[in-house]
Amino acid sequence: MIYPKPLKKGDKVVVICLSSGILGEPYCSHEKELGIKMLRGFGLEPVFTKHALIGTDYIMKHPEARAADLKEAFLDDSVKGIICAIGGIDTFRTFPYLMEDEEFKKAVQQHPKFFLGFSDTTSNHLMFHRLGLQTFYGQAFMCDLAELSGDMLPYSKAHFGSCFAPYHGRKITPSDVWYEERTDFSAAAVGTMPVSHREEHGYELLQGSHFFEGELLGGCIDSMGEMLISGSIDRYGELLADEFEKCPQLRDDFANQSEITRRYNIFPNAEEWRGKILFAETSEVMPAPEMLAEYLSTLKQKGVFDNINGIIIGKPMNEKYFEEYKSVWRDIVNNSKLPILYNVNFGHSAPRAVLPYGAAARVDADRQEITLL
Repeated sequence: MIYPKPLKKGDKVVVICLSSGILGEPYCSHEKELGIKMLRGFGLEPVFTKHALIGTDYIMKHPEARAADLKEAFLDDSVKGIICAIGGIDTFRTFPYLMEDEEFKKAVQQHPKFFLGFSDTTSNHLMFHRLGLQTFYGQAFMCDLAELSGDMLPYSKAHFGSCFAPYHGRKITPSDVWYEERTDFSAAAVGTMPVSHREEHGYELLQGSHFFEGELLGGCIDSMGEMLISGSIDRYGELLADEFEKCPQLRDDFANQSEITRRYNIFPNAEEWRGKILFAETSEVMPAPEMLAEYLSTLKQKGVFDNINGIIIGKPMNEKYFEEYKSVWRDIVNNSKLPILYNVNFGHSAPRAVLPYGAAARVDADRQEITLL
């Protein structure tokens, strides 16, 4: 695996839209300015890729432009880090333009960059994992750096700050508080805090040994499931009706998402999961337990649960289905000896830690800590 250097003060970092292009909409201009201010506060030099601020319609219709932005960032030696603006639904549409481009793949290996994001960015992370580059599942520009209160949430800020040093020896422990998803992202909400709650649970060991180790691999369970399930369009057709009307190609690509993923060998095979710790979390869609069961069944069919050393599960957003999800995981895994640690602060539920792909990790449920080795 190729390990990028940690960030440092003075580094140029690019903000990129690899899925949703909402960052370029005028109604998000206040978030753009907040994010710029925060990155500069960390001593970084933020810039935006060529198409990052062009708007949602263009980004949706032109996955080749998103891919070109990513390639350009890797070819630019002055760029040290790449931060995703936000997630979305269709990052997988960039695969043909990246995985068939030998110059891009060579650039990833010869000009490694620190790459950060979560949610639909899972697709990019698994692509980079296939190419041998370590990336980081963590904060996004709009969701974290552009926090409307005017400062990053303390736990998230501390974990972003940890990206300025080697992660070896870092301990990830439960946050004392968690935050509800905002319902108002307008300029009127600037200066306000999201609704917070004291953490009542901490890390919960659902089953198995209190201690387990392995290399981290995973992402958003919705994204991983949709990569593998044929016929995604059946579930998204009504939800994305307007987008499909604007971009007929989007409809066709959704119908072939699992084939596109398979063609470029993005999802790790069963043997590649051997000895790993699966980290997985659910999206802002807050899928019903039945949908989570379908996603997990797909991973089970791929041999994931037969080969891993353990599982760490992110806190569900707004604690929706908090208890129900536990039963789904136990039932689908169907192996009481496989350790499962629940309610970890990463992914969609704020605040967020940063998880390095491929990092060796030791989980100690008794001490409530995950140590990056």
